Amino acid sequence: MMINNKKIITSKKTKGLLEDAKINVKIKLAALWVALMFLYIYADIKAIFQPGIIEQIIAGEVEGIQITPILLWASAILMSIPGVMVLLSLTLKPQANRWINITVSVFHIGLAVMLTFMPGTWAYSYIYSIGQIVWLVLIIRYAWKWPNSEG
Repeated sequence: MMINNKKIITSKKTKGLLEDAKINVKIKLAALWVALMFLYIYADIKAIFQPGIIEQIIAGEVEGIQITPILLWASAILMSIPGVMVLLSLTLKPQANRWINITVSVFHIGLAVMLTFMPGTWAYSYIYSIGQIVWLVLIIRYAWKWPNSEG
């Protein structure tokens, strides 16, 4: 077959097969950080539906933890990290990218485990914690097994 005076080679062997394009490691990492953010958001929204939580929030104390400006500031910083990691995963050079993704993921796994065993944790939140840990382990795996050259 000829297109614009260039010969295009086609093969009946490949006809009907779906293309399986290789996805760049940076895109995989960024997508996993986005997925992690969604789990954080869903878990936080779901928590509001627990009986008595809204009243506790209004009173300024949830499950014995005082809601203070410092607590809100710290939680804002912690929950901003995955968004920053999306940008860093797409822009950093591979070596720095690898180590920042591994380091931040290990930190967030520790955070997920710690929050799972907080007082007042409901059983549904274990699903979110498991999902978070799975995504973070995948981030570590992709960063650790980063190919020497993509192509």
